[in-house]
Amino acid sequence: MINKALFSSGKDDWETPQWLFDELNKEFNFTLDPCASHETAKCNKYYTVEDNGLIQDWGNEIVFCNPPYSTQTEWIKKCYEHSKRGGVAVMLLPARTDTKRFHDYILGKAEIRFIRGRLKFGNSSNSAPFPSMIVIFDGRKNN
Repeated sequence: MINKALFSSGKDDWETPQWLFDELNKEFNFTLDPCASHETAKCNKYYTVEDNGLIQDWGNEIVFCNPPYSTQTEWIKKCYEHSKRGGVAVMLLPARTDTKRFHDYILGKAEIRFIRGRLKFGNSSNSAPFPSMIVIFDGRKNN
């Protein structure tokens, strides 16, 4: 039986810890945050829920994506497809390696970096109830 309390908090999105974004940004030099709000955007160019980053053309952007939990599969697919066109997308995701989306879009198709310990998102005083991973879709390596 699934303990729904571990997967629900009344929130669909959680702000990426600034230190984690800064470390990744040093390596990738992100140009787009497609899953942001005006308060949580990590890049100068970003899309809000109203802009719907899923339907936007990401062109040659180097993407940092911490997707809303309710639509993770769609975001993972979008990032994967962005890399197939030669783009770069780096995702912060729960490390749920048993899911269909992990096997269909991540395993064997992206670099995976598991994060040691549990992250504290935004201003939360508590750690997340799940482990996290960084997933790197780098289309430059495929072309």
